[in-house]
Amino acid sequence: LTAMGEPSMDPTISAADSTAQQDSLFSMTDVFLISLITGLFTYWFFFRKKKEEVPDLPKMQPVAAPVRDSSFIEKMKKTGRNIVVFYGSQTGTAEEFANRLSKDAHRYGLRGMAADPEEYDLSDLSRLSEIDKSLAVFCMATYGEGDPTDNAQDFYDWLQEADADLSGLRFAVFGLGNKTYEHFNAMGKYVDKRLEELGAQRIFELGLGDDDGNLEEDFITWREQFWPAVCEHLGVEATGEESSIRQYELVVHTDVNMNKVYTGEMGRLKSYENQKPPFDAKNPFLARVTENRKLNEGGERHLMHLELDISNSKIRYESGDHVAVYPANDSSLVNQIGEILGTDLDTVVSLNNLDEESNKKHPFPCPTSYRTALTYYLDITNPPRTNVLYELAQYATDAGEQERLRKMASSAAEGKALYLSWVVEARRNILAILQDMPSLRPPIDHLCELLPRLQARYYSIASSSKVHPNSIHICAVTVEYETKTGRLNKGVATNWLKNKVPEQNGSSSLVPMYVRKSQFRLPFKPSTPVIMIGPGTGIAPFIGFIQERAWLKQQGKEVGETVLYYGCRHEHEDYLYREELAHFQKEGVLTQLNVAFSRDQAEKVYVQHLLKKNKESVWKLVNEGMAHIYVCGDARNMARDVQNTFYEIVSEFGNMSQPQAVDYVKKLMTKGRYSLDVWS
Repeated sequence: LTAMGEPSMDPTISAADSTAQQDSLFSMTDVFLISLITGLFTYWFFFRKKKEEVPDLPKMQPVAAPVRDSSFIEKMKKTGRNIVVFYGSQTGTAEEFANRLSKDAHRYGLRGMAADPEEYDLSDLSRLSEIDKSLAVFCMATYGEGDPTDNAQDFYDWLQEADADLSGLRFAVFGLGNKTYEHFNAMGKYVDKRLEELGAQRIFELGLGDDDGNLEEDFITWREQFWPAVCEHLGVEATGEESSIRQYELVVHTDVNMNKVYTGEMGRLKSYENQKPPFDAKNPFLARVTENRKLNEGGERHLMHLELDISNSKIRYESGDHVAVYPANDSSLVNQIGEILGTDLDTVVSLNNLDEESNKKHPFPCPTSYRTALTYYLDITNPPRTNVLYELAQYATDAGEQERLRKMASSAAEGKALYLSWVVEARRNILAILQDMPSLRPPIDHLCELLPRLQARYYSIASSSKVHPNSIHICAVTVEYETKTGRLNKGVATNWLKNKVPEQNGSSSLVPMYVRKSQFRLPFKPSTPVIMIGPGTGIAPFIGFIQERAWLKQQGKEVGETVLYYGCRHEHEDYLYREELAHFQKEGVLTQLNVAFSRDQAEKVYVQHLLKKNKESVWKLVNEGMAHIYVCGDARNMARDVQNTFYEIVSEFGNMSQPQAVDYVKKLMTKGRYSLDVWS
C-alpha cells in the first residue's frame, strides 16, 4: 500500500514547495490559509487515491484458479489410453464401476483410465477425437433429490452453460439411482441427453441402475451388451484375455517410523492429532460426544440421541443440514478375518499403484497396518460385488467352490440368480463367504485391494444452530437383524455410535465428522406456515426446525403456524422427543401436533391417514397460507404414500383432475415449497 500511495504524493509535495517559495508575495494570513488549504487538499488527495486503489489489488494480484492436473487428453496420449471413464460418485459405487470398466478395456486390446471429473477440465472432451479409437464413458450417480454428486458438480455446471461442439466425441452413460426417489437417475439422464445435444455420438444406450432393486445385476447386464457395441463402433474384438490383473503392488515395511504410519486419518497424516480447519470429507473434525441417551422406553430396538461438541472447530451448520460420520468396523469381525487368513494384522504395509501415472497412488491411506485398513478404510460388512468374487475365485483350492464363485461372477442367468440368492439376499459379507468356503484363502493384501472403501454415514441434524451453535445433535436407530444363514448382522455406524459414551475417567469418545449442506431449509419468512411430516427418526430435522421457530418467536418475530405429523409404533414405547414436543406445544410454537401410533390398535394408522383426516385444514394452509411442506424418512413407502395423499387433497379441494393435482404438487417442489429428505 505504501508503494501504491507514494506516486500519488509526489505532485502534492512539489505543489506545497512551490507555494512556500512565493511566500514573499503574500501576508502571513494568506500563507497560513493557503498552507491550510494545501494541507487539506494533500490529505484528501492522498486518502482518496488510497481508497480508490485498494479494490484494484485483486487485479494486480489475481487469485490463481484451483490447480487441476494436466489435461486428461494429454495424460491419455502420454500413457497410451483410448478410453476414459468419468465417475460422479458420492458413496464410492460409481467410482468402483468406473474402475471395473477401465480394467475391462484390456480384453479388447484397449487401455482405459478411470477419472474424477473434479480433477480435470471437461471442456477437453471436444479434443478426445484426437486419440484413435477413443471413447468417453460416464458412470453418474444421482444424489439427494436429483442432484449431482459433490465431485460432479463442476461438470454439471459446465454442461449447463457449455456451447461446445462435441461432434467428434463418442460416449456412453451408466446412471446409478434409486427408484424410490422422485428424480430417479436424474443425473445419468441429463448427462446422456446433454452430450447428445452438444453433438456427441452415443454408441450405446443409457444404462439405468436401480439400487432399490439389484444395482450390481443392472450394471452387469448393461456392461455385457456395452462391450459388443464398443467393438462394433471402434472396430476391435475381444482378445480372450480374462486373467486377473493386480492394480497395486504390496510393500511390507519391516523397519518403519510409526509417526509416518496412518492410523485411521482420512487425508493428511496426523490430522487427528493436529486438527486444522476447514473440516470436510478429507479432513473430518474429531467431535467429542457430550451426550448419548436412549430415546425409547421399550421394544427391541435401540433409538438414541447423541450430541457432538463442535466448539472451536469453526464448523457452521443450518437446520436441515446433514452431519457425515466416519464409523469404524467391529473389531471382532476384523480379528476373525485376520484369524481365517492367518495374518498378523499389525503388519505395516503399502499398496502402491502399478500405474505410476494414476492420480490414485493407493487404494486407501498408506503406509498403514492391515488392522487399521480393515477397521477404518474398508467395507467388510456389505455383500461383495461380483468382480470381487471373480478375482477371489483363483484362490479357492476346492474345484467346486472355485466354480461356484466364477458362476456367481458370470453374466449367465443361472450365475446371476445364484449371486442374488447366495450373496445378496443371504446378506453374506466377506467374512461369511470366507467361513462358508473353507478352501478360499486369498492373500490379505489382494483382499484389501478388492474391497470397497468404508463410507461416511449421513444423518439429518436434529438441532438448530441458533440454539446450539457449538453442538450437533443426531437421532438414530441401531440396525441389527438376523440373516437367512442365521448370522446376526449389525449396522456399522449405528452400533459404533451406540457405544460412544460421553467422557468417562477423563477419556473422551470422539467421532470424526463434517457437515454437508442441504437444500432442506425453513422458509425465508418466519411467518410462512410449515407442515412437517416425519415418522420415526424422520423427526430429526424437525426438532431443529421447531427449536429455530421457538428461537425466532423469542426474538419477537412473527412465526407462522408450525404443524407436525409424527408417527411411531407404540405410544408408550418409541414416541421420540415426547417431552420436548409437549413443551413446544405448551409454549405455542408447535401449533399442531398430530401423532400416529401405527400398532396401538387393530388397524394400522400412519401419518398419511392423519393428513387425510385433516385434509381441509391442510389444503387451507397450502392454498391460502402458502405453507411449505417437508417430508423426512422412508422413501420406499412413507414418502410415496404421503405424496399420493397430497395428490388426493389437492384434487378434491382444488377441483382438479389427478394429472392436474400431480402437476400442482410438482410445481410446489419446483418452487421449493415441497421438500424431501428421504432415504431407502
